[in-house]
Amino acid sequence: MEYSDLYTLGIALGLGFLVGFQRQRDEKKMAGVRTYSLITILGTVLALIERESGNVWVLPVVGIGLTALMVSSTFIKSKSGDRDPGLSTEVAALLMYAIGAYLVVGNQWIGVIVGGGVAFLLYLKSRLHSWIIDLEDKDVRAIMTFSAISLIILPVLPDQTYGPYDVLNPHDIWLIVVLIVGISVVGYFLYKVIGKNAGVISNGILGGLISSTATTVSYSRMAKQSNKVGSLAAFVILTASAVSFGRIIVEIGIVAPEQLGSIVLPIAVVAMVMVILSVVVFILIKRNKSDEEIPEPKNPAQFKSALTFGLLYGLILLAVAFAKTELGNDALYVVSVVSGLTDVDAITLSLSQLMKKGSLETSLGWQLIILAGLSNMLFKGIMAVTIGGKTLARWIVITFGITIVAGLLIIWLWPQSWQLSG
Repeated sequence: MEYSDLYTLGIALGLGFLVGFQRQRDEKKMAGVRTYSLITILGTVLALIERESGNVWVLPVVGIGLTALMVSSTFIKSKSGDRDPGLSTEVAALLMYAIGAYLVVGNQWIGVIVGGGVAFLLYLKSRLHSWIIDLEDKDVRAIMTFSAISLIILPVLPDQTYGPYDVLNPHDIWLIVVLIVGISVVGYFLYKVIGKNAGVISNGILGGLISSTATTVSYSRMAKQSNKVGSLAAFVILTASAVSFGRIIVEIGIVAPEQLGSIVLPIAVVAMVMVILSVVVFILIKRNKSDEEIPEPKNPAQFKSALTFGLLYGLILLAVAFAKTELGNDALYVVSVVSGLTDVDAITLSLSQLMKKGSLETSLGWQLIILAGLSNMLFKGIMAVTIGGKTLARWIVITFGITIVAGLLIIWLWPQSWQLSG
Protein backbone atom coordinates (compact mmCIF):
# COMPACT_ATOMS: atom_id res chain seq x y z
CA MET A 1 0.00 0.00 0.00
CA GLU A 2 1.37 3.40 -0.97
CA TYR A 3 1.00 6.80 0.64
CA SER A 4 -1.57 7.78 -2.01
CA ASP A 5 -3.74 4.88 -0.82
CA LEU A 6 -3.72 6.28 2.71
CA TYR A 7 -4.75 9.63 1.24
CA THR A 8 -7.61 7.91 -0.59
CA LEU A 9 -8.73 6.19 2.61
CA GLY A 10 -8.68 9.57 4.36
CA ILE A 11 -10.95 11.05 1.69
CA ALA A 12 -13.31 8.07 2.03
CA LEU A 13 -13.43 8.52 5.81
CA GLY A 14 -14.17 12.24 5.43
CA LEU A 15 -16.95 11.75 2.91
CA GLY A 16 -18.51 8.93 4.92
CA PHE A 17 -18.35 11.05 8.08
CA LEU A 18 -19.97 14.00 6.28
CA VAL A 19 -22.92 12.01 4.94
CA GLY A 20 -23.29 10.02 8.17
CA PHE A 21 -23.27 13.22 10.21
CA GLN A 22 -26.20 14.54 8.18
CA ARG A 23 -28.09 11.26 8.37
CA GLN A 24 -27.60 10.89 12.12
CA ARG A 25 -29.01 14.36 12.76
CA ASP A 26 -31.95 13.71 10.45
CA GLU A 27 -32.76 10.07 11.22
CA LYS A 28 -31.52 8.84 14.58
CA LYS A 29 -33.13 5.39 14.21
CA MET A 30 -30.67 3.94 11.76
CA ALA A 31 -27.27 4.54 10.14
CA GLY A 32 -25.16 7.44 11.32
CA VAL A 33 -21.58 8.69 11.36
CA ARG A 34 -19.92 5.35 12.14
CA THR A 35 -22.01 3.27 9.73
CA TYR A 36 -21.56 5.57 6.74
CA SER A 37 -17.85 6.02 7.42
CA LEU A 38 -17.39 2.25 7.60
CA ILE A 39 -19.44 1.63 4.44
CA THR A 40 -17.43 4.18 2.44
CA ILE A 41 -14.10 2.84 3.71
CA LEU A 42 -15.33 -0.70 2.93
CA GLY A 43 -15.82 0.27 -0.70
CA THR A 44 -12.35 1.81 -0.84
CA VAL A 45 -10.61 -1.15 0.82
CA LEU A 46 -12.35 -3.67 -1.44
CA ALA A 47 -11.38 -1.64 -4.51
CA LEU A 48 -7.76 -1.69 -3.30
CA ILE A 49 -7.98 -5.47 -2.80
CA GLU A 50 -9.42 -5.87 -6.29
CA ARG A 51 -6.63 -3.74 -7.73
CA GLU A 52 -3.91 -5.75 -5.99
CA SER A 53 -5.38 -9.24 -6.47
CA GLY A 54 -7.06 -8.81 -9.83
CA ASN A 55 -10.23 -10.43 -8.46
CA VAL A 56 -13.07 -8.55 -10.20
CA TRP A 57 -15.79 -10.28 -8.13
CA VAL A 58 -14.96 -8.76 -4.76
CA LEU A 59 -16.78 -5.46 -5.17
CA PRO A 60 -19.99 -6.75 -6.82
CA VAL A 61 -20.40 -9.70 -4.42
CA VAL A 62 -20.04 -7.52 -1.32
CA GLY A 63 -22.23 -4.89 -2.99
CA ILE A 64 -24.99 -7.47 -3.47
CA GLY A 65 -24.64 -8.50 0.16
CA LEU A 66 -24.84 -4.88 1.29
CA THR A 67 -27.93 -4.38 -0.86
CA ALA A 68 -29.58 -7.43 0.76
CA LEU A 69 -28.76 -5.98 4.17
CA MET A 70 -30.35 -2.65 3.24
CA VAL A 71 -33.47 -4.37 1.89
CA SER A 72 -33.81 -6.35 5.11
CA SER A 73 -33.41 -3.17 7.15
CA THR A 74 -36.16 -1.45 5.15
CA PHE A 75 -38.44 -4.47 5.63
CA ILE A 76 -37.86 -4.42 9.40
CA LYS A 77 -38.59 -0.69 9.52
CA SER A 78 -41.88 -1.20 7.68
CA LYS A 79 -42.90 -4.03 10.01
CA SER A 80 -42.11 -1.95 13.06
CA GLY A 81 -44.96 0.41 12.25
CA ASP A 82 -43.17 3.03 10.14
CA ARG A 83 -45.76 3.69 7.43
CA ASP A 84 -43.31 5.62 5.29
CA PRO A 85 -39.85 4.15 5.91
CA GLY A 86 -38.37 5.78 2.83
CA LEU A 87 -35.27 4.68 0.96
CA SER A 88 -32.99 7.70 1.24
CA THR A 89 -30.80 6.22 3.96
CA GLU A 90 -30.40 2.84 2.23
CA VAL A 91 -29.73 4.30 -1.23
CA ALA A 92 -27.27 6.81 0.24
CA ALA A 93 -25.43 3.96 1.96
CA LEU A 94 -25.11 2.01 -1.30
CA LEU A 95 -24.01 5.15 -3.13
CA MET A 96 -21.33 5.90 -0.56
CA TYR A 97 -20.08 2.30 -0.95
CA ALA A 98 -19.77 2.92 -4.70
CA ILE A 99 -18.10 6.30 -4.15
CA GLY A 100 -15.58 4.68 -1.81
CA ALA A 101 -14.67 2.23 -4.58
CA TYR A 102 -14.62 4.94 -7.23
CA LEU A 103 -12.04 6.91 -5.26
CA VAL A 104 -9.61 4.11 -6.12
CA VAL A 105 -10.54 3.35 -9.74
CA GLY A 106 -11.72 6.76 -10.94
CA ASN A 107 -11.13 10.49 -10.64
CA GLN A 108 -10.93 11.42 -6.96
CA TRP A 109 -12.17 14.97 -7.56
CA ILE A 110 -15.35 13.56 -9.10
CA GLY A 111 -15.75 11.27 -6.11
CA VAL A 112 -15.36 14.17 -3.69
CA ILE A 113 -17.84 16.31 -5.63
CA VAL A 114 -20.42 13.51 -5.80
CA GLY A 115 -19.98 12.65 -2.12
CA GLY A 116 -20.35 16.28 -1.08
CA GLY A 117 -23.36 16.57 -3.38
CA VAL A 118 -24.99 13.55 -1.69
CA ALA A 119 -24.60 15.16 1.73
CA PHE A 120 -26.01 18.46 0.49
CA LEU A 121 -28.93 16.79 -1.27
CA LEU A 122 -29.83 14.83 1.87
CA TYR A 123 -29.60 18.05 3.89
CA LEU A 124 -32.12 19.70 1.54
CA LYS A 125 -34.58 16.81 1.79
CA SER A 126 -37.34 18.56 3.76
CA ARG A 127 -36.89 21.82 1.88
CA LEU A 128 -37.11 20.05 -1.48
CA HIS A 129 -40.25 18.18 -0.40
CA SER A 130 -41.86 21.45 0.71
CA TRP A 131 -40.85 23.22 -2.51
CA ILE A 132 -42.21 20.42 -4.72
CA ILE A 133 -45.53 20.37 -2.85
CA ASP A 134 -45.91 24.13 -3.37
CA LEU A 135 -45.33 23.92 -7.13
CA GLU A 136 -48.22 24.97 -9.34
CA ASP A 137 -49.22 23.17 -12.53
CA LYS A 138 -47.49 25.77 -14.68
CA ASP A 139 -44.28 25.33 -12.65
CA VAL A 140 -44.31 21.58 -13.32
CA ARG A 141 -44.99 22.26 -17.01
CA ALA A 142 -41.99 24.60 -17.09
CA ILE A 143 -39.71 21.92 -15.63
CA MET A 144 -41.04 19.16 -17.90
CA THR A 145 -40.92 21.31 -21.03
CA PHE A 146 -37.36 22.43 -20.35
CA SER A 147 -36.39 18.80 -19.72
CA ALA A 148 -37.88 17.81 -23.07
CA ILE A 149 -36.17 20.70 -24.84
CA SER A 150 -32.75 19.95 -23.37
CA LEU A 151 -32.69 16.18 -22.73
CA ILE A 152 -34.90 14.73 -25.46
CA ILE A 153 -34.82 17.04 -28.49
CA LEU A 154 -31.23 18.33 -28.32
CA PRO A 155 -29.40 14.97 -28.35
CA VAL A 156 -31.21 13.69 -31.48
CA LEU A 157 -30.66 16.75 -33.68
CA PRO A 158 -27.94 16.39 -36.37
CA ASP A 159 -24.69 18.22 -35.61
CA GLN A 160 -23.86 19.41 -39.12
CA THR A 161 -24.57 22.46 -41.24
CA TYR A 162 -27.25 22.78 -43.90
CA GLY A 163 -28.60 25.38 -46.28
CA PRO A 164 -27.05 28.42 -47.94
CA TYR A 165 -23.88 30.02 -46.53
CA ASP A 166 -23.25 26.89 -44.44
CA VAL A 167 -24.50 28.45 -41.19
CA LEU A 168 -27.59 26.42 -40.19
CA ASN A 169 -26.61 23.69 -37.72
CA PRO A 170 -29.77 22.22 -36.07
CA HIS A 171 -27.87 21.02 -32.99
CA ASP A 172 -26.12 24.36 -32.44
CA ILE A 173 -29.32 26.33 -33.02
CA TRP A 174 -31.27 24.23 -30.51
CA LEU A 175 -28.39 24.43 -28.03
CA ILE A 176 -28.83 28.21 -28.11
CA VAL A 177 -32.57 27.71 -27.52
CA VAL A 178 -31.74 25.58 -24.45
CA LEU A 179 -29.41 28.34 -23.20
CA ILE A 180 -31.99 31.12 -23.51
CA VAL A 181 -34.88 29.07 -22.11
CA GLY A 182 -32.60 27.93 -19.27
CA ILE A 183 -31.73 31.51 -18.29
CA SER A 184 -35.40 32.45 -18.32
CA VAL A 185 -36.38 29.40 -16.27
CA VAL A 186 -33.73 30.23 -13.65
CA GLY A 187 -35.08 33.77 -13.41
CA TYR A 188 -38.64 32.45 -13.20
CA PHE A 189 -37.91 30.14 -10.27
CA LEU A 190 -35.83 32.79 -8.52
CA TYR A 191 -38.94 34.93 -8.69
CA LYS A 192 -40.98 32.09 -7.22
CA VAL A 193 -38.57 31.94 -4.27
CA ILE A 194 -37.81 35.62 -3.57
CA GLY A 195 -39.59 37.82 -6.10
CA LYS A 196 -42.64 38.67 -4.02
CA ASN A 197 -40.73 39.62 -0.90
CA ALA A 198 -37.42 41.20 -1.91
CA GLY A 199 -38.55 44.62 -3.15
CA VAL A 200 -38.30 46.67 -6.30
CA ILE A 201 -34.58 46.12 -6.85
CA SER A 202 -35.02 42.36 -7.15
CA ASN A 203 -38.08 42.94 -9.34
CA GLY A 204 -35.91 44.78 -11.84
CA ILE A 205 -33.15 42.16 -11.71
CA LEU A 206 -35.54 39.24 -12.06
CA GLY A 207 -37.43 41.06 -14.78
CA GLY A 208 -34.20 41.33 -16.77
CA LEU A 209 -33.49 37.63 -16.30
CA ILE A 210 -36.98 36.54 -17.32
CA SER A 211 -37.84 39.13 -19.98
CA SER A 212 -37.09 42.84 -19.91
CA THR A 213 -39.68 43.40 -22.64
CA ALA A 214 -42.44 41.69 -20.64
CA THR A 215 -41.36 43.65 -17.56
CA THR A 216 -41.59 46.89 -19.54
CA VAL A 217 -45.12 46.11 -20.69
CA SER A 218 -46.30 45.02 -17.22
CA TYR A 219 -44.96 48.06 -15.38
CA SER A 220 -46.07 50.45 -18.10
CA ARG A 221 -49.63 49.21 -17.62
CA MET A 222 -49.22 49.61 -13.87
CA ALA A 223 -48.01 53.21 -14.34
CA LYS A 224 -50.96 53.93 -16.62
CA GLN A 225 -53.36 52.94 -13.85
CA SER A 226 -51.61 55.13 -11.27
CA ASN A 227 -49.19 57.98 -11.94
CA LYS A 228 -47.95 57.58 -8.35
CA VAL A 229 -45.97 54.50 -9.37
CA GLY A 230 -44.60 56.04 -12.57
CA SER A 231 -41.14 56.68 -11.15
CA LEU A 232 -41.09 53.25 -9.52
CA ALA A 233 -42.05 51.64 -12.82
CA ALA A 234 -39.28 53.59 -14.57
CA PHE A 235 -36.73 52.29 -12.07
CA VAL A 236 -37.79 48.65 -12.52
CA ILE A 237 -37.85 48.97 -16.33
CA LEU A 238 -34.43 50.64 -16.40
CA THR A 239 -32.95 48.03 -14.03
CA ALA A 240 -34.38 45.18 -16.09
CA SER A 241 -32.84 46.70 -19.23
CA ALA A 242 -29.47 47.05 -17.48
CA VAL A 243 -29.64 43.37 -16.47
CA SER A 244 -30.41 42.47 -20.08
CA PHE A 245 -27.02 43.95 -21.05
CA GLY A 246 -25.42 41.85 -18.33
CA ARG A 247 -27.27 38.89 -19.79
CA ILE A 248 -25.72 39.71 -23.18
CA ILE A 249 -22.24 39.48 -21.63
CA VAL A 250 -23.09 36.09 -20.10
CA GLU A 251 -24.37 34.79 -23.44
CA ILE A 252 -21.20 35.88 -25.23
CA GLY A 253 -19.08 34.31 -22.50
CA ILE A 254 -20.86 30.97 -22.96
CA VAL A 255 -20.90 30.92 -26.78
CA ALA A 256 -17.58 32.64 -27.56
CA PRO A 257 -15.45 32.72 -24.38
CA GLU A 258 -12.20 33.28 -26.32
CA GLN A 259 -13.54 36.55 -27.74
CA LEU A 260 -15.08 37.84 -24.50
CA GLY A 261 -11.98 39.78 -23.44
CA SER A 262 -12.02 41.77 -26.69
CA ILE A 263 -15.74 42.51 -26.42
CA VAL A 264 -16.73 42.88 -22.79
CA LEU A 265 -15.43 46.36 -21.89
CA PRO A 266 -17.59 48.57 -24.16
CA ILE A 267 -20.71 46.50 -23.45
CA ALA A 268 -19.97 46.63 -19.72
CA VAL A 269 -19.61 50.44 -19.92
CA VAL A 270 -23.07 50.72 -21.48
CA ALA A 271 -24.46 48.49 -18.73
CA MET A 272 -22.66 50.60 -16.10
CA VAL A 273 -24.23 53.78 -17.48
CA MET A 274 -27.63 52.17 -16.98
CA VAL A 275 -26.71 50.98 -13.48
CA ILE A 276 -25.68 54.52 -12.51
CA LEU A 277 -28.92 55.91 -13.90
CA SER A 278 -30.86 53.25 -11.97
CA VAL A 279 -29.11 54.25 -8.75
CA VAL A 280 -29.90 57.92 -9.38
CA VAL A 281 -33.56 57.15 -10.05
CA PHE A 282 -33.73 54.95 -6.96
CA ILE A 283 -32.28 57.71 -4.76
CA LEU A 284 -34.81 60.18 -6.12
CA ILE A 285 -37.78 57.91 -5.44
CA LYS A 286 -36.64 56.08 -2.27
CA ARG A 287 -38.96 58.15 -0.06
CA ASN A 288 -42.00 57.09 -2.07
CA LYS A 289 -42.92 53.74 -0.57
CA SER A 290 -44.84 51.30 -2.70
CA ASP A 291 -46.11 47.76 -2.22
CA GLU A 292 -46.25 47.07 -5.93
CA GLU A 293 -44.43 43.97 -7.12
CA ILE A 294 -43.56 42.41 -10.44
CA PRO A 295 -46.64 40.68 -11.89
CA GLU A 296 -46.61 36.88 -11.84
CA PRO A 297 -44.58 35.86 -14.92
CA LYS A 298 -45.86 33.31 -17.37
CA ASN A 299 -44.23 29.93 -17.93
CA PRO A 300 -40.97 30.82 -19.77
CA ALA A 301 -40.42 27.24 -21.00
CA GLN A 302 -43.16 26.90 -23.58
CA PHE A 303 -42.38 24.72 -26.57
CA LYS A 304 -44.05 27.13 -28.99
CA SER A 305 -41.92 30.02 -27.72
CA ALA A 306 -38.76 27.89 -27.87
CA LEU A 307 -39.51 26.84 -31.44
CA THR A 308 -40.26 30.45 -32.43
CA PHE A 309 -36.96 31.61 -30.95
CA GLY A 310 -35.09 28.82 -32.75
CA LEU A 311 -36.62 29.83 -36.08
CA LEU A 312 -35.88 33.51 -35.42
CA TYR A 313 -32.29 32.68 -34.49
CA GLY A 314 -31.86 30.63 -37.67
CA LEU A 315 -33.31 33.42 -39.82
CA ILE A 316 -30.97 35.95 -38.23
CA LEU A 317 -28.00 33.65 -38.88
CA LEU A 318 -29.01 33.57 -42.55
CA ALA A 319 -29.61 37.34 -42.65
CA VAL A 320 -26.23 38.11 -41.12
CA ALA A 321 -24.43 35.68 -43.44
CA PHE A 322 -26.27 37.07 -46.48
CA ALA A 323 -25.58 40.70 -45.54
CA LYS A 324 -21.89 40.04 -44.90
CA THR A 325 -21.36 37.98 -48.05
CA GLU A 326 -23.54 39.81 -50.56
CA LEU A 327 -23.82 43.38 -49.27
CA GLY A 328 -20.75 43.97 -47.11
CA ASN A 329 -20.25 44.88 -43.47
CA ASP A 330 -22.28 48.09 -43.67
CA ALA A 331 -25.45 46.07 -44.20
CA LEU A 332 -24.84 44.30 -40.87
CA TYR A 333 -25.71 47.52 -39.04
CA VAL A 334 -29.17 47.44 -40.60
CA VAL A 335 -29.59 43.77 -39.71
CA SER A 336 -28.60 44.48 -36.09
CA VAL A 337 -31.04 47.36 -35.74
CA VAL A 338 -33.96 45.43 -37.24
CA SER A 339 -33.18 42.22 -35.33
CA GLY A 340 -32.70 44.06 -32.05
CA LEU A 341 -36.20 45.52 -32.25
CA THR A 342 -37.72 42.08 -31.74
CA ASP A 343 -35.15 40.06 -29.78
CA VAL A 344 -31.63 41.08 -28.76
CA ASP A 345 -30.70 37.55 -27.65
CA ALA A 346 -30.97 36.04 -31.12
CA ILE A 347 -28.77 38.63 -32.86
CA THR A 348 -26.27 38.57 -29.97
CA LEU A 349 -25.87 34.81 -30.16
CA SER A 350 -25.70 34.70 -33.96
CA LEU A 351 -22.97 37.37 -34.01
CA SER A 352 -21.13 35.54 -31.22
CA GLN A 353 -21.16 32.36 -33.27
CA LEU A 354 -19.67 34.18 -36.25
CA MET A 355 -16.96 35.76 -34.09
CA LYS A 356 -16.15 32.38 -32.58
CA LYS A 357 -15.71 30.88 -36.07
CA GLY A 358 -13.59 33.84 -37.20
CA SER A 359 -16.14 34.92 -39.81
CA LEU A 360 -16.66 38.30 -38.12
CA GLU A 361 -14.10 40.59 -36.55
CA THR A 362 -14.61 41.24 -32.86
CA SER A 363 -14.05 44.98 -33.40
CA LEU A 364 -17.19 45.02 -35.54
CA GLY A 365 -19.06 42.35 -33.60
CA TRP A 366 -19.30 44.23 -30.29
CA GLN A 367 -20.47 47.37 -32.13
CA LEU A 368 -23.27 45.40 -33.78
CA ILE A 369 -24.27 43.81 -30.46
CA ILE A 370 -24.45 47.18 -28.68
CA LEU A 371 -26.41 48.61 -31.60
CA ALA A 372 -28.89 45.74 -31.36
CA GLY A 373 -29.21 46.33 -27.61
CA LEU A 374 -29.85 50.05 -28.14
CA SER A 375 -32.41 49.22 -30.83
CA ASN A 376 -34.17 46.95 -28.36
CA MET A 377 -34.11 49.74 -25.76
CA LEU A 378 -35.66 52.13 -28.26
CA PHE A 379 -38.43 49.63 -28.92
CA LYS A 380 -39.10 49.15 -25.20
CA GLY A 381 -38.94 52.90 -24.61
CA ILE A 382 -41.57 53.52 -27.28
CA MET A 383 -43.81 50.88 -25.67
CA ALA A 384 -43.36 52.44 -22.23
CA VAL A 385 -44.13 55.94 -23.46
CA THR A 386 -47.15 54.72 -25.43
CA ILE A 387 -48.63 52.47 -22.72
CA GLY A 388 -47.61 54.28 -19.53
CA GLY A 389 -48.66 57.66 -18.17
CA LYS A 390 -46.91 61.01 -18.36
CA THR A 391 -44.74 60.41 -15.30
CA LEU A 392 -43.32 57.17 -16.69
CA ALA A 393 -42.87 58.74 -20.13
CA ARG A 394 -40.79 61.57 -18.67
CA TRP A 395 -38.50 59.22 -16.77
CA ILE A 396 -38.10 56.85 -19.72
CA VAL A 397 -37.32 59.60 -22.24
CA ILE A 398 -34.58 60.97 -19.97
CA THR A 399 -32.95 57.72 -18.84
CA PHE A 400 -33.29 55.76 -22.07
CA GLY A 401 -32.27 58.83 -24.07
CA ILE A 402 -29.06 59.22 -22.05
CA THR A 403 -28.29 55.51 -22.44
CA ILE A 404 -28.87 55.44 -26.20
CA VAL A 405 -26.74 58.55 -26.75
CA ALA A 406 -23.98 57.13 -24.54
CA GLY A 407 -24.11 53.81 -26.41
CA LEU A 408 -23.85 55.49 -29.81
CA LEU A 409 -20.89 57.57 -28.61
CA ILE A 410 -19.18 54.39 -27.37
CA ILE A 411 -19.70 52.74 -30.76
CA TRP A 412 -18.28 55.82 -32.49
CA LEU A 413 -15.40 56.81 -30.20
CA TRP A 414 -14.27 53.66 -28.38
CA PRO A 415 -10.53 52.98 -28.99
CA GLN A 416 -10.01 49.49 -30.40
CA SER A 417 -6.93 49.05 -28.19
CA TRP A 418 -9.09 49.19 -25.02
CA GLN A 419 -9.76 45.54 -24.35
CA LEU A 420 -8.93 42.89 -21.78
CA SER A 421 -7.12 40.69 -24.27
CA GLY A 422 -5.85 40.93 -27.78
